[in-house]
Amino acid sequence: MEEQFILRVPPSVAERLESLLNGSAASPEEQALDLSFSENGRSGTFSIGNEQFPASLLDLPCVTESYKTYDDRALVKTADIGQMIMVRGPNESAPDTIEYRHGLTPPMRDARKRRFRREPDLNPELVQRVERDLLNIMAGGTVENGDIQVNEQEDGNQNASNANKKPAPKPVTKPEAPPTTANAEEPERSDSDDTEDSA
Repeated sequence: MEEQFILRVPPSVAERLESLLNGSAASPEEQALDLSFSENGRSGTFSIGNEQFPASLLDLPCVTESYKTYDDRALVKTADIGQMIMVRGPNESAPDTIEYRHGLTPPMRDARKRRFRREPDLNPELVQRVERDLLNIMAGGTVENGDIQVNEQEDGNQNASNANKKPAPKPVTKPEAPPTTANAEEPERSDSDDTEDSA
């Protein structure tokens, strides 16, 4: 697989890049193209010709697959793209996070907020206590900080609900019917017996 990324540039830079890729750049100075990053690997400088623009490496909210084709029929997956280099104008401020909020298409606008579940707000001390208790239970021990009152209340609620229930009625027994003697010689035939005889 190839390594790929998305390069997002301002419209003025996009026109210059297009003329550079089409081969219509007039001088070798206009053909100079460079991208360099600082030591943190997230911020850098994009230069085209004599102009320099600030750039940032951002993580996309979801992985985007890229494909190529040789015959306009079969697509071949070439890479999973998870990062984007965003080139900003000289007056634009740098993003405050390394995660980009939006996807590449309009339906993925504000994708981190609309499409993904929020992380739950958990108390770290509670999580550690539950982990310890679970390990104790798995080792055959008991819960250290168990709430006995809660168990007693649950038992009390079950007893109260059982007291409010009516006792189940006893089943009624039917008297035994005397056997019929009209067809004593021949057993009764069912519909399935008729179909077997006809075959």
